[in-house]
Amino acid sequence: MKIVVTGTRGIPNVMGGVETHCEELFPRIVKKGLDVTIIRRSNYVMDNLTEWKGVKLVDISCPKKKSFEAIIHTFRAINEAKRLGAEVLHIHAIGPALLVPYAKVLGMKVVFTHHGPDYDRDKWGAAAKMILKLGERMGCMFADDVIVISDVIRGLIKRKYNRTERVHLIYNGVSQPEVCEYPEYFSELGIKKGKYILGMCRFVPEKNLHHLVEAFAKIKSNDPSGDVKLVLAGDTDFEDEYSRSLKAMARKNEVILTGFIKGRKLHSLLTNCLCYCLPSSHEGLPIALLEAMSYGVKVIVSDIPANKEVGLSDSDYFPVGNVEALVEKLRGVMAHTVEHVNYNMHKYDWEKIADQVADIYKNYKT
Repeated sequence: MKIVVTGTRGIPNVMGGVETHCEELFPRIVKKGLDVTIIRRSNYVMDNLTEWKGVKLVDISCPKKKSFEAIIHTFRAINEAKRLGAEVLHIHAIGPALLVPYAKVLGMKVVFTHHGPDYDRDKWGAAAKMILKLGERMGCMFADDVIVISDVIRGLIKRKYNRTERVHLIYNGVSQPEVCEYPEYFSELGIKKGKYILGMCRFVPEKNLHHLVEAFAKIKSNDPSGDVKLVLAGDTDFEDEYSRSLKAMARKNEVILTGFIKGRKLHSLLTNCLCYCLPSSHEGLPIALLEAMSYGVKVIVSDIPANKEVGLSDSDYFPVGNVEALVEKLRGVMAHTVEHVNYNMHKYDWEKIADQVADIYKNYKT
């Protein structure tokens, strides 16, 4: 069975939640004997790879404009999938799902993964939000199977589109933690083990990293001699007014910016942080949060439905947008030594998730 995947910028080592999801999932699908091709956006990948961990890679160009790059690339990817003889097209995210009916007309079975209502993201204007809502409708109404990554999204689909048949709740996953030390990198950053708060995500408005910087600045102003640092690991796909202002705000308050990192650098930051903080106003099911939990570190997150679904202790949540509440949570963490936290990560096992997705594909065999 030939499966073609689109809706992701690409793999490997491309920033983004959907990208991490695909990077973890599809090599495992290939190991189950299925033929998988991921169609990448050529302007996000510079590695000239045609295969990675058994997953075939095809690069197609598209304009790097956040308002319409996804839809143009998806159109081209669907045509390429047809040319490749795909039996199943797997579309990720609601923007690309706008073209689910087109793929169906071309005779392919379509699986659509709903990663979250992206029209709630602050970066989109009115016209883009309308298109994203239409994409969600097209995906939910016309895909053969719909995968949702949280129960919140499953409820949304039932409420808005009255769809319950062939809707599969399959969570995002997390790999086994790679606990490690990297003293040279810590020296380069000017941080000490257990003496920094970690924020790890893309620099986009809905992540509310400016609230984290603001909270850190308030803590620092009351205790200028304190040795706890704030480290922000990540960057933005599109440099804009928000990302520039966030970086300027961070530098003004002596926040450490690592840029986009993976591998040993990221693993060492997750291993040794005082706590991980995600103050976002919108999520699907945040892989970055799951990664932090897999390392057993203390987490402080906003009380939005996607974060609440993870099922943390009430003490780990603060009201979204409430900087003063975030200050108090962080001060509480800084005042006490936090031991390793044993979170229940069973339902976020990528091997189990790969089995569930592969079962959906196998239902199409004649």
